[in-house]
Amino acid sequence: MSAEQLTGADILVRCLAEEGVEHVFGYPGGAVLYIYDAIFKQDKFQHILVRHEQAAVHAADAYSRSSQKVGVAIVTSGPGVTNAVTGLATAYMDSIPMVVISGQVPSTAIGQDAFQECDTVGITRPCVKHNFLVKDVKDLAETVKKAFYIATTGRPGPVLVDIPKDITMHTCAYEYPKAVEMRSYKPVDKGHSGQIRKALQLLLSAERPMIYTGGGIILANASPELNKLVDRLGYPCTNTLMGLGAYRSSSDKFVGMPGMHGTYEANMAMQHCDVLIAIGARFDDRVIGNPKHFASNARKIIHIDIDPSSISKRVKVDIPIVGNVKDVLQELLSQLDSAETRQNGAALDAWWKQINEWRKRDCLKFATSDEFIKPQSVVQKVWEVTKGDAFITSDVGQHQMWAAQYYGFDKPRRWINSGGLGTMGVGLPYAMGVQMANPDATVACITGEASIQMCIQELATCKQYHLTPKIILLNNRFLGMVRQWQQIDYGSRYSESYMDSLPDFNKLAESYGHVGMKIEKPGDVDGALREAFAMKDRLVFMNFITDQTENVWPMVKAGKGLTEMLLGSEDL
Repeated sequence: MSAEQLTGADILVRCLAEEGVEHVFGYPGGAVLYIYDAIFKQDKFQHILVRHEQAAVHAADAYSRSSQKVGVAIVTSGPGVTNAVTGLATAYMDSIPMVVISGQVPSTAIGQDAFQECDTVGITRPCVKHNFLVKDVKDLAETVKKAFYIATTGRPGPVLVDIPKDITMHTCAYEYPKAVEMRSYKPVDKGHSGQIRKALQLLLSAERPMIYTGGGIILANASPELNKLVDRLGYPCTNTLMGLGAYRSSSDKFVGMPGMHGTYEANMAMQHCDVLIAIGARFDDRVIGNPKHFASNARKIIHIDIDPSSISKRVKVDIPIVGNVKDVLQELLSQLDSAETRQNGAALDAWWKQINEWRKRDCLKFATSDEFIKPQSVVQKVWEVTKGDAFITSDVGQHQMWAAQYYGFDKPRRWINSGGLGTMGVGLPYAMGVQMANPDATVACITGEASIQMCIQELATCKQYHLTPKIILLNNRFLGMVRQWQQIDYGSRYSESYMDSLPDFNKLAESYGHVGMKIEKPGDVDGALREAFAMKDRLVFMNFITDQTENVWPMVKAGKGLTEMLLGSEDL
């Protein structure tokens, strides 16, 4: 029987269905109208109409982060693509598997400065794992298969497929490949057994061991193996901002987040350990501070990562292991079962005694107030009301750090934020993507009055698709993190960081058909949160008027070392 003849648009839609795609976020335009016509005629997946292309890509990104599925977005040519670039760069920095379909002007018009034309492949090349320009409809099905394969294997990342309009109307025989092979792309999964054996011996001989983990644990679904390893060894563990929830925060072996706004005990342990094992983490500037200062203490470093280019990139390591961290941890645990070397129990006890001394600094303690709402206390109450089991999205700034510090994550994929790029505006579209992927879950977006306004039009998308996240706005009437840096490093010259023309968020939320609340007194915080989370079928926008003077502590200033922490205003 001869293969079915389909248009490029129908082929694309059929390919997405073959990949098991259930939701696509997008915004139509001239170059993708044949694709949207094909979407109209199918029933395999649901299309979510956003109000801005940036939100489409952010929502697809969060859909992936929270579900182990591949997020998919569709944008039109020209400004549709350029609006999507921020979302692509955000996902690329955090290694999120995603496929973005972009429309392009007809093949014959490429390079002619046609209406809504831009060099999509050139513009997006630095911020995607790979991109394709489809030049022949016969290549379309295989290209889509390659896109999903590249996005999800090795170190994950976003892949863009640019499709000229004429390709979507041309026809050819349809056949979707079951698998693809790419000679130039052969990601390694299994770690080297000999290197794993050397790493285990080093770990067991350590006197002051430290387990440092990042987002790679979550991306590899290796949280069960990590929890088992930490519990078996009894070593202290820290999760980066991207790795929160990989190891449960409720364990006494969890010493908090490391880095610029990490805990005193995590940073001191990172600096003073004698053996450090880094798993799915990349020693970035916000975690280790100044590399020279970090290297000033002698220690042996084991680094496990799927991406060989991440190993010894910023910090020289002693035992590199390239491989999927889940597979490597499974082999490490297997070797641990049969290991003859025993840990130095006395040294480990002494190490824990030192860590517990550092813990006594209580670096996350903050002053309470009967007059002003403290943003930290709001996050603590959100944790209490949701029993620590919500999906929490955030934007970027002070509120992001307070959410990371004061909402204890015991499960992976519950903390959804922009780590590497630090993108304001992601919080609300992230909440949309999370809820589409997890329709019965409790979803809360912790945001600031500056960040929320960057994609606030997505309140309309939430109304259209009956999405009901709870918006926790920590409103200090400032670009909070900018103000904090200006106070500390720029002589309290608050240049353009004061927000003096804010909307009435209650009326704004209500105008979109949602519930608005304004909370100004500390005594009203608990009741408002309980009332809001009880409204399961409504989006509730909670505007908490918080103390303008609060800063995020601890803080390691740029260019400083991990142990050179400011623990409060008294250190200024």
